[in-house]
Amino acid sequence: MENTAVDCFDLERVGQAIAAALQVAECQVRAAIELLEDGNTLPFIARYRKEATGGLDETALRAIEDALDKARELARRKTTILRTIAQQGQLTPELQQQIEQCQDKQALEDLYLPFKPKRRTRATLARERGLQPLADLLRLQRPLGQPRAAVLQPFVDPERDVPDAQAALQGACDIVAEQWSEDLETRRWLSVQAREFGRIHSRVKRGKKEDAAKFEMYFDHQEPVKRVPSHRVLAMKRGEAEGLLNVGVELDDDYTLRQLEQRLAHNRQFEFHPELLQTVTDCYRRLLFPAIESVTLQELKERADEEAIQVFVQNLRQLLLAPPAGPHVTLGIDPGYRTGCKLAVVDGTGKFLESRTIYPTPPRQDIAGATATLRDLIARHQVELIAIGNGTASRETDAVVSSLLKELHAEDASRTPIKVLVSESGASIYSASELAAQEYPTLDVTVRGAISIAHRLQDPLAELVKIDPKSIGVGQYQHDVNQSLLRRGLEREVESCVNSVGVDVNMASSSLLAYVAGIGPKLAARIVAHRDAHGPFGSRQQLLQVPKLGPKAFEQAAGFLRVRGGDQPLDNSAVHPERYAVAEKMAARLGVTARELVGNASLVGQLHAHDFVDEHCGLPTILDILAELAKPGRDPRQAFQAVQFTDGVNDLEDVKVGMVLEGVITNVTRFGAFIDLGVHQDGLIHISELANHFVQTPSDVVSVGDVVRVKVLDVDLQRRRIAVSRKQA
Repeated sequence: MENTAVDCFDLERVGQAIAAALQVAECQVRAAIELLEDGNTLPFIARYRKEATGGLDETALRAIEDALDKARELARRKTTILRTIAQQGQLTPELQQQIEQCQDKQALEDLYLPFKPKRRTRATLARERGLQPLADLLRLQRPLGQPRAAVLQPFVDPERDVPDAQAALQGACDIVAEQWSEDLETRRWLSVQAREFGRIHSRVKRGKKEDAAKFEMYFDHQEPVKRVPSHRVLAMKRGEAEGLLNVGVELDDDYTLRQLEQRLAHNRQFEFHPELLQTVTDCYRRLLFPAIESVTLQELKERADEEAIQVFVQNLRQLLLAPPAGPHVTLGIDPGYRTGCKLAVVDGTGKFLESRTIYPTPPRQDIAGATATLRDLIARHQVELIAIGNGTASRETDAVVSSLLKELHAEDASRTPIKVLVSESGASIYSASELAAQEYPTLDVTVRGAISIAHRLQDPLAELVKIDPKSIGVGQYQHDVNQSLLRRGLEREVESCVNSVGVDVNMASSSLLAYVAGIGPKLAARIVAHRDAHGPFGSRQQLLQVPKLGPKAFEQAAGFLRVRGGDQPLDNSAVHPERYAVAEKMAARLGVTARELVGNASLVGQLHAHDFVDEHCGLPTILDILAELAKPGRDPRQAFQAVQFTDGVNDLEDVKVGMVLEGVITNVTRFGAFIDLGVHQDGLIHISELANHFVQTPSDVVSVGDVVRVKVLDVDLQRRRIAVSRKQA
């Protein structure tokens, strides 16, 4: 069967199918596949191989890569199935052709079902008793030309556990029921019925009402399968996984059975028609419907997983690309009660300078001592920014800092720091991680947390890449979805963000470098080790001196790495080294040096893109080079903006209906968005309250990190819930 394995994966046919599904040209897909097969990364292809792919962006390239992976997986499954059926001696040319041409995972499994090794079933036992020939007679439903008793009598054999004619008939009907349940067309028909007309339902388990209070809306819930949103599927499945809910699919059984009777027990004149009608019911209730219900729920779960992962990925991207406050001396504060608030000062490059602990919150409530310490640190280090973690005791700490800043502003407004509440999701995980221990081996975990909070304000991307994306807290049921797909989606998104911004090779941590196209964790560690041993890199070309960083890795990574202040000005831009000659040619056309051209938008504006197009470098690349020369190393992130929480609104009890408050979006889901109002409990902006027009998807109108104004609609102190509106603010 080895030849079959090769036939199962037809790259040309796969490319055609992908092109049709994505509605792009076959030549684009073929080029993308060739580049991927040659070991090129998605960011590199999207940025530096536009001519080859016809300008496909990362989203399209991801879809092609995913479709290619699914096609390979399907091909491997076909190979296994063909081998198994061949070993049974039942592989016909027609069946082999059906399997090889099948393009749907579930349809393939349905083809394989009759040949799949099974546990011992009622039909298996009946076959062992010699009743298969009788079952074949029943399935044909042709006139038998003899009495019922005469048909059944030859199969009566007490020694084979068939004591009488009724036992023989029952055993044969068991075989027929199993064969009908494995019929490809019948399963397809019932699958369509379930998808188009079925209803998913959930009910609370007996005696579980108290434990399942958080799933109250699903105690007796049902809605059409084809319209159920992903977040409700995941909520129901979570309740089921916790042993609190029963989740299933319902069909109109009376209608479905009538249709199946017409399809399966089609000859009303047949001598055994009444028994076959009973067999249809048995087949449906015992075998066919449970199988289709399971498949339908699996399809719903897979679809919900994909949508939830997409929500998580979008939120993560927005958080990673949040505006950086920049290279300013920053004081990070990790608030706390009993153990105090940990302070950490870092300079503009992120280097740790000093740490202290203050106790402005209960039980000590040493506000005077805390204020004095803060004032001292701010003065000695000329602190420009103060980052306060938004967790426990944050508002109490914020109040103390705000009071001090008012005093400082009155003394010298020009030297008063700006304070910002910073999300500390995942900071504790980073603090206790092996990476944090390597970075700050002599510091306590709480001090590491304060440093991380300061770094998050300076550059969210550079700091958040150190944390498992699942721990950042911007997802929807992230622990309930397919974890391998989630991990793949998140890693690709982090990689995309890092490469879209670019990385200073002389400043970046190994965590950040690991996400640069073509590098990875091991090579990133070698780059840092080489930098530590030999000093900063003076050019991109020097990267080739790093052990095991070969030409292919250099090709993939070089354009995304920045070397500031080196001899080659293009090293601090997104122009790839393979195109430096083009940039030099542009400079020569104007009679200036490359250094004079880089960053001079007026000079670049005198150049005409078409003058530099040739067989090696197409128009898309030329336009990219010109844009980069005009604004080299341009950061795609927006300008930093600090949210101003309302004074006096520090706890949930302070929030009143009708208030208009400012807050920052912390999470976007399919049903709305959550907003941090600075009261230790996020408010919910339901999708219907996001805008004055119809909103199809919340991410169309808000993003994680957006600063917005909202009006309070409802406050539920008992359940600690706040409902707010953006359109009424």
